[in-house]
Amino acid sequence: MQELNFITEFDQYLFGKGTHYDMYRKLGAHPAAFEGEKGVYFAVWAPNAAGVSVVGDFNEWDKEEHPMQRLDPIGIYELFIPGLGVGDIYKYCVETKSGDFVMKADPYGVQMEMRPNNASVIGDISDFIWTDEKWMKKREKFDVKKAPMFVYEVHLGSWMKHPVTEEDEDGFYNYRELAVKLTEYVKDMGYTHVELMGIAEHPFDGSWGYQVTNYFAPTSRYGTLHDFQYFVDYLHEHKIGVILDWVPAHFPRDVFGLAEFDGTCLYEYADTRKGEHPDWGTKVFDYGRNEVKNFLICNALYWIEQFHIDGLRVDAVASMLYLDYGREDGQWVANKYGGNENLEAIEFFKHLNSIVKERNPGAIMIAEESTAWPKVTDKAEYGGLDFSLKWNMGWMHDFLEYMKLDPYFRKFNHNKMTFSMMYAYAENYMLVLSHDEVVHLKCSMLEKMPGLYDDKFRNLMVAYAFMTGHPGKKLLFMGQDFGQHQEWSESRELDWFLLEKDRNRQLQNFVRALLHIYKKNKCLYEYDCYPEGFEWINANDGDRSIFSFARHSENGKNNLLFVCNFTPVARPDYRVGTTCRRKHTLLLNSDAAEFGGSGAKRPETYKPIKKACDDKKYSIAYNLPAYGVAVFKF
Repeated sequence: MQELNFITEFDQYLFGKGTHYDMYRKLGAHPAAFEGEKGVYFAVWAPNAAGVSVVGDFNEWDKEEHPMQRLDPIGIYELFIPGLGVGDIYKYCVETKSGDFVMKADPYGVQMEMRPNNASVIGDISDFIWTDEKWMKKREKFDVKKAPMFVYEVHLGSWMKHPVTEEDEDGFYNYRELAVKLTEYVKDMGYTHVELMGIAEHPFDGSWGYQVTNYFAPTSRYGTLHDFQYFVDYLHEHKIGVILDWVPAHFPRDVFGLAEFDGTCLYEYADTRKGEHPDWGTKVFDYGRNEVKNFLICNALYWIEQFHIDGLRVDAVASMLYLDYGREDGQWVANKYGGNENLEAIEFFKHLNSIVKERNPGAIMIAEESTAWPKVTDKAEYGGLDFSLKWNMGWMHDFLEYMKLDPYFRKFNHNKMTFSMMYAYAENYMLVLSHDEVVHLKCSMLEKMPGLYDDKFRNLMVAYAFMTGHPGKKLLFMGQDFGQHQEWSESRELDWFLLEKDRNRQLQNFVRALLHIYKKNKCLYEYDCYPEGFEWINANDGDRSIFSFARHSENGKNNLLFVCNFTPVARPDYRVGTTCRRKHTLLLNSDAAEFGGSGAKRPETYKPIKKACDDKKYSIAYNLPAYGVAVFKF
């Protein structure tokens, strides 16, 4: 326990400038000692309140017993209460200038009660013993452009559950249990990172964690903040990166949360045309207010520095960039130049990303940005937003539209699969098949596929192979790697029983093989952001709906050739051009028995002959099955 470190005038100055990046160490509730007595120091920003007091079980929720002292000029209230410690629950009782009293959870509180309760819980983030020094040291040199990233997106509450009992109606695993089980699965499959949906505390399960009430508290559904620190530490020990979904775009109206925190619009824009999302019924942060920007930036740093998180996937970036996002005429207000760009949000992103990267080399900032906003991943000094990666929503849309087609009609839509290469290097992209694509009657990935039962699996296999070979980092949502039949729901676990069925198990075998090939072959990731790494062999075989392309390594020594057949028609004499005269080794054959194929014996190596094909002098012939995939190393 540290000696009490009061908020100083310099702290207030930096906070008012929006540059106090460690403000979470001052605001909130902190176990401390003062004049030899142990207790807790409380501090909260509420500049427009008439008064604030600390309430909890320790004073029978009496708003008169522990009034806080106001610090001017910035309006922070503080109080040291002796005798309190870790585990005590509390709230702030805020008296508004109109004379009303409202109970608020701590905006900087590090732990919360389990819903439906919503009081803050005193915690201590500083006393966890980390064992991931090697990982953190290595992370400093992580180059997101050239490193492998095949991400497993996970909703912890529905990935896997205990059998539901009367005592535990949710069946949630604890963070520590999840660490072991999830690591075992991810390591076996070959994913490099996990991305967690909705970890910051939220009151409603159905929001999936995207309507956050407590930004500094890992949700109590799965344990304590130390349990979550253990989770991250354990995954790092097993060389798995951890990315969090982070939601600075909006927050809910819950009375105990940030909305009208001190009786006024403190965290949100006061003008409802900017401060409310009509579609979501939520509040929008005021990106022009320094203290609000400070809150968000130091929250991002908090997760990365105090929980060793390797990256943040920033949710709903487009909704922040456009003032008219989700709004009709008359529902939004233009910027000072008459445009629809939120200039304050743009500057916020530049500030956020630059300071995260400066303080934490190797940390990843990923934008979920669904429009054609330019320079999302370009540096701030060149007019960019300075994100590390951008979700490629255009690729995802075209890819899924193509895959949903009856194979007969794919030849008329061949360009849907090739168009993405026209802009593949405009940004640093991540290809995503996320949770958003398997909810709200959109069907699971398997059920999107055309044809009968067996056709669906074969379509999905060739789809995943094409995705793995395409330039860009990758993300796949849980359950889709073994052919989940149902749409995803946060209220039930994945249908793990499906792995007792041959076709689901064979699909999983195929995805596992793809992932391990991905990790072992640098050509699939080190040139993701550079055009030298990709070459179409034949992008124009629309009549047969076959695509062939090569991925090249930086040293030119280890390259892969992909051949993908998107129709149920076998091509026993398929010939493909090649840039290399040396032997081609068959790494992946979708016709193997372990993937549900015929299991017919095939040569392991193929020697190119001097026969022109695909504008190449040399070529190889291959017996390409219906919905066949072949990957050769050369």
